[in-house]
Amino acid sequence: MPASLLDFLAGGLLQASVSTLVIYFLVATQLTIFSVTLYLHRSMAHRAVDFHPVLAHFFRFWTWLTTSMITREWAAIHRKHHAKCETEEDPHSPQIKGIKTVFWRGVELYREARAQREDIEKYGKGCPDDWIERKLYTPHATMGPVLLLFISFALFGFVGIAMWAIQMAWIPFWAAGVVNGLGHWWGYRNFETTDTATNLTPWGVWIGGEELHNNHHAFPSSAKFALRKFEFDIGWSAIKLFQAVGLAKVLRVAPTLDVRPNIAMPDGETLKALLAIRFQAMTDYYRNVTLPALREERRQAGERMRALPRKLRHGLADGGRWLDDDKRARLQAWVDESPRMAQLADFRARLAQVLDERSNDAQATLQKLHAWCTEAEASGIAALQAFSARMKGYALAPAHA
Repeated sequence: MPASLLDFLAGGLLQASVSTLVIYFLVATQLTIFSVTLYLHRSMAHRAVDFHPVLAHFFRFWTWLTTSMITREWAAIHRKHHAKCETEEDPHSPQIKGIKTVFWRGVELYREARAQREDIEKYGKGCPDDWIERKLYTPHATMGPVLLLFISFALFGFVGIAMWAIQMAWIPFWAAGVVNGLGHWWGYRNFETTDTATNLTPWGVWIGGEELHNNHHAFPSSAKFALRKFEFDIGWSAIKLFQAVGLAKVLRVAPTLDVRPNIAMPDGETLKALLAIRFQAMTDYYRNVTLPALREERRQAGERMRALPRKLRHGLADGGRWLDDDKRARLQAWVDESPRMAQLADFRARLAQVLDERSNDAQATLQKLHAWCTEAEASGIAALQAFSARMKGYALAPAHA
């Protein structure tokens, strides 16, 4: 206990050591990260996991205390991000608004999105609407951080105020700036999704697994973000721990692909798998068909191939979707000079169109797949023929959490 007022102002009631302060700060900020990624993101926004009411309310309380974010608003804004990703309506796309704006002014973008009440009504359904939400958490959202400020000062003195200030910047910087900004700007991609989401690192630890952002955009309703053997999602580890003690129930994880041998033509199982893992299928096409053809072009084209920048070559993975008009035209001109690359680009575009249509007429979609496979196997291009033969055998394996 402090011996004087000066002692209290300097160190608060606890007079904590530096190591204690560091431990408190790391625990408190990680609890905030977990509250966001586990509760707001995976549970509320995507319905991938359910938590025991006691644990869910703790997350909700901690979010209110440390961020002032309202569950319904956060879930609505995030759902709109997925629904309108990389368009003018996306609340925080660095492709549209600029990386500097999203990275440094993410909080402002969040506030602008909160003001769109029609969107909150449209995308915020299914979030808590109980007495405490209506009477405390929603109408008095800023009371949480104010209460935390007084608690921090009482426990740690002026040092507590400094830690509180950093805590208030924690989620805006890491979530609004790093994940929403850099997570659509820089990193590696496991899946050629129709947006620019990237994985910032294969080890999702510091910000709860949110680093694996490309994986999440490929399978938004999956409670598990790590999808390759070398990847690690600390948020998923926490979910498994809560599940082991009866505090969590996993509802969905990313589907697992199974490949059946000797399937003559795509069937219902093929179609079901393709619609569930369409980004994985398109990624497989790029890696197993387009890239081998590019390597062959490199051997044959020499200087003409080297004159095409790597970014433009990678545009073949998505039809140049994220290139500007000038670069897209340059890529198209290069493709037009290579009959084989033009043929493969056309096959890729047609397959993407079939998978993106998501028609209610499954039989019509199957007929289009049949036609695509028949033409692919008659193309005389070995890599394309092998891809078609393998794709026909696609099926979903039983999910293993």
